Amino acid sequence: MDLALLRTFVTVHRAGSFTRAAALLGLSQPAVTSQIRTLERQLGRPLFLRQARGVTPTTIGDELAHKAAPHLDALVEIAETGLDDESSLRTLHLAGPPEFTAERALPALTELTGEDGQGFTLRASFGTAEETLEGLAAGHHDLAISTARPRGALLTATPLCDEEHLLVAAPRWAQRIGSDALRLKGAPALENLPVVEVHESLPFVSRYWASVFDSRPAASGAVIVPDLRAVLACAIAGAGLAVLPRYLCVPALAHGTIVSLHDPVVPPLRTYFLVVRTGTLAMPHIARALEWLQRAAAAWC
Repeated sequence: MDLALLRTFVTVHRAGSFTRAAALLGLSQPAVTSQIRTLERQLGRPLFLRQARGVTPTTIGDELAHKAAPHLDALVEIAETGLDDESSLRTLHLAGPPEFTAERALPALTELTGEDGQGFTLRASFGTAEETLEGLAAGHHDLAISTARPRGALLTATPLCDEEHLLVAAPRWAQRIGSDALRLKGAPALENLPVVEVHESLPFVSRYWASVFDSRPAASGAVIVPDLRAVLACAIAGAGLAVLPRYLCVPALAHGTIVSLHDPVVPPLRTYFLVVRTGTLAMPHIARALEWLQRAAAAWC
């Protein structure tokens, strides 16, 4: 059986689509379709059920993928790294949200970029969860950090850590609201107060309100800026209330330039995932980066 046909088959099985598999393999869609049909003729069995959007593996297709994928991944590792992978550094292409990647992931991973022959060079890009997962699926990245867990067999996600969100503001807003107002009135105590956010839809504030107050925020955005670090700077300057990850707020809270307005019994959390293309953990530099970030995350939570 032709290994090239098996590689195409496993890629289609993981991608769930001839079109996406073609992009990953650098082939045309007709070429992928032709290879799958050839393999199906050789086996005398259908491997996929064609649907309006993508394909679904048959029982035989699932069985073949389960048997073939580990061996193909091992061959890819040999082809990618060579017999002596310590002779040169590999490059890790990382993608994730700008704030978390810059403040957490990159400082941890730069410890692996030394010249001891065991590390790697590092290239990073920023984007939304949708953008980073699409780029990972298309082969543009090796490892993605995402707040969304991907579906399907093409990508494999591992929980990394939970991020606690705080409702914060400059001290003058806390004085205006009053120390007992939130405890006594809840969300109504915050109505019509200015809000600093990353988007007009107020994603962080809306999630906090739904989780803590079981309601929707009545305020609109006073300042909208697409970076949480800029949101923090505006909150410190007194532009309004903000909902931010605790890790970003710690220095400002310690210096008293912002204060936490509320201390709910169960704070809102957001989970980060490390995501790779299925099978690529056979590559040492990707596996090592994932393991290193997991170890570092133990001190973040």
